[in-house]
Parts: sequence; C-alpha cells; structure tokens
Amino acid sequence: MENTVLITILAAAVTAGTPILYAALGEIICERSGVLNLGVEGMMLVGAVCGYMVAVRSASPWAGFLVALLAAGALAAIFAFLTITLRANQVVTGLALTIFGTGVSGFLGKPYIGIPLPLSFKKAPIPVLSDIPLLGPVFFSQDVLVYLSYILVPLLGYYLYRTRWGLNLRAIGENPAAADALGVNVFALRYTYVIIGGMLAGAGGAYLSLAYAPSWLENMTAGRGWIAVALVIFAFWDPFRAVLGAYLFGGVDALTYTLQASTNIQVPVFFLKMMPYVLTVIVLIVVTRHTLAKRVGAPAALSIPYDREER
Repeated sequence: MENTVLITILAAAVTAGTPILYAALGEIICERSGVLNLGVEGMMLVGAVCGYMVAVRSASPWAGFLVALLAAGALAAIFAFLTITLRANQVVTGLALTIFGTGVSGFLGKPYIGIPLPLSFKKAPIPVLSDIPLLGPVFFSQDVLVYLSYILVPLLGYYLYRTRWGLNLRAIGENPAAADALGVNVFALRYTYVIIGGMLAGAGGAYLSLAYAPSWLENMTAGRGWIAVALVIFAFWDPFRAVLGAYLFGGVDALTYTLQASTNIQVPVFFLKMMPYVLTVIVLIVVTRHTLAKRVGAPAALSIPYDREER
C-alpha cells in the first residue's frame, strides 16, 4: 500500500513538473543569450488559451499545441523587439508582458470556460518500459508531451555544451562585444533564442490546458511561470539540473493534494497550497547565497542591452 502511494506521488510529481520544466528550459535558453525575460507567466497563459481554443475548434490537441507555440513565440518576438532593438528595460518589459498576457488570455478564454475539450493528450504507457518496477509507472506511463520533455533535455544539454552553436549562445550571454568582434550576429541570435524560449513557455502553458487539466480556467498557470524563472537560478542555468528542480516543485505540488485527500493528517488547505511558493523562496535564498560564495552565477551580460557602438 505504501509503495503504491509512493509511486502515485512520484508519477504526479513528473506530471506536475512538466509544464514548469518546459518553461524553465525556455528561460534557460533566453537567459543564456543575455536576455532576462520575466514574462514567462504571460506567455504560458497565452499558449494555454490559444492552444485550448484551437484544440476545441479543430478537435486536435496537436493543432492546439502547435498554435500555442506560435502564439507564445509571437509574444516573445514583441518582447525581443522592445528589449533587443529598442533596448528597453528588460525587467519592466517582462513584467508588462506578464500583465498583458494575463489580460489577453482572460479576454480570449472567457467564452471557453466550461467548454469541454473533445480530445486531449492521454496517458500512453510505453510497452516493456512501463513494466519496470517503480521506474515504469513513474516515468514511462505518462503522456507524449512528457516523453517529449525527456528528449528535449539531453538535446538542449548537448546543444549548449557540445556544439559550436551552443558555444555562440553562451558567448553572446557572457561577452557579446567579443562575440560580435568574431563575427557572431548577436542581435539575430538573441532574437532567435528569445523567441524559442517563448515558444517553450507556450508549450508549458499548452500542457496545462491540453494534458494536465484539459480545460480552460482564467490564470490557470497559478504562478508556475514565476516558479520556472526561480528554477533557472536553482538549476544554475543548466538543463539537467532543471529537470530535478522541476520534479521537486512538481512533487511538492502533488504532495499537497495527497495530504488534502488524507483523513489522518489535518492540515489547513491554504497552508498546503502555498507550499510550492514557500519552497521557491527558500530555494532562491539558499541558492543565491551558494552562488555568491562559489562565484557561480548568471551569464555576465544578463539583462544588459547590447549596443555595438559601445564596444
């Protein structure tokens, strides 16, 4: 019985952590290029609502997922224009993007509240692998978007650390002037990575509305975008560490529902619901102190607009 409960919690941790993981991977790419995007929450909401609208009308969750990527990518392109071309303050612009995305998603999604989704992403256990004790039910009895995240993490890690393109990505985040002097197009690459990061945030939002809880509710991300931003710091801008962090936060979220369902543990519901956010604050405090002590921090040029004339 205890083993069953453990498997249930761990499997729920993977499911609940997946939207955070998608958004965090997108933010890692964005910040590695030197751009701080605090609009993750807004892009996740836009991705969630646009994906849901298209999935309802087309009865195709894949069509909804694709549109979610494009919609969030379009929002990220606006952010890129403001911060990279016009050199607007990245913090202020990111906060404005979150407010804008929240308002737009609420307006667009209002007619879809309570409208059922014809088809959603269902659990699809992988033959043989899903029969492995403990690991099978936890990792290989998920839906296809979870499996896609498994592939995305090592691909991104390989891209960052083993390819010339990944070296250029890290270079424009550390020293864009030096990269520019070597012929790397800093502006074009930053545009590219900001848009890709936005699309991954949209993927996280689409996962919420098309797989995790197939429905549309206003502000359904419930702060997951902010957790993803904090997770980037927790992971030291590394995609492999981001997996552990995402599942940790997902596990805390899943644990709250397990404790609520328990008849033996009487804990206030509001206390349980705030646990993931309390954990976020604690992790930020601990990791930031560790970062300062070890001098391992953000990319050197993070949030600093690049001006070729100032080289």
